[in-house]
Amino acid sequence: MTSSPLISIIIPTLEEEKILPRMLAQFTNEVRLRYNLELIVSDGGSTDRTIDIAKEHGTIVVTNPGGEKENISIGRNRGAQHARGDILIFLNADVVFEKIEKFFSLVKETFRDPQLVAATCNVNIYPEEQLLRDWMFHNFFNAYFWLLNSIGMGMGRGECHIILRKVFQKTGGYDRKLAAGEDYDLFMRLRKFGKVKYLLSLTVFESPRRFRKYGYIWITILWFLNATSVLFFKRSVVDRWKPIR
Repeated sequence: MTSSPLISIIIPTLEEEKILPRMLAQFTNEVRLRYNLELIVSDGGSTDRTIDIAKEHGTIVVTNPGGEKENISIGRNRGAQHARGDILIFLNADVVFEKIEKFFSLVKETFRDPQLVAATCNVNIYPEEQLLRDWMFHNFFNAYFWLLNSIGMGMGRGECHIILRKVFQKTGGYDRKLAAGEDYDLFMRLRKFGKVKYLLSLTVFESPRRFRKYGYIWITILWFLNATSVLFFKRSVVDRWKPIR
């Protein structure tokens, strides 16, 4: 049984054969039918089994044409171009839902609000790998982003963006020049069209791989530098996040 609206899940990938199976396995046939989902993997030029894995899980696969140098903004935009859903949900390839059925039920309910244009939610580290410093860091930023949304300065981390397709198209999507800070830039533009909501009761989990490699201090510095550069100069400090696999 399906119900309207159709929701398009867009997952940008690059060399994600190790982590993608767990992510896609959450989308059982029952879940896809119940919540009327389509899955799109937008691949940036993987040479491992990423594309094969995506096809094995019944997703729509779109690839990088002509070997263009690609960042995550380009990958997300390309996925959105192939999407048919009224609601677009951009997820990173390592995302795991705390409760997948609760997630999509609340998304559908929340987007009945005609003034709502976008939403985001809590992000934490996989429970089985979470350390105290992970919990402290992520919950601090969860609270920070909740506060920004509460005072009308809509914002969300890139792990999970939920956006009305028609509004996404009006904004022009993610700025293809931005390899980082693209989430901040897009949400600044989205809030000109309506409300952005922080779904405090929903959580997605991510891999700690980047935090383990670079540490929280360096990651925080990069976030700050990229956000500042995007705000004042409309460009990111880095031209590409280095893949960590």
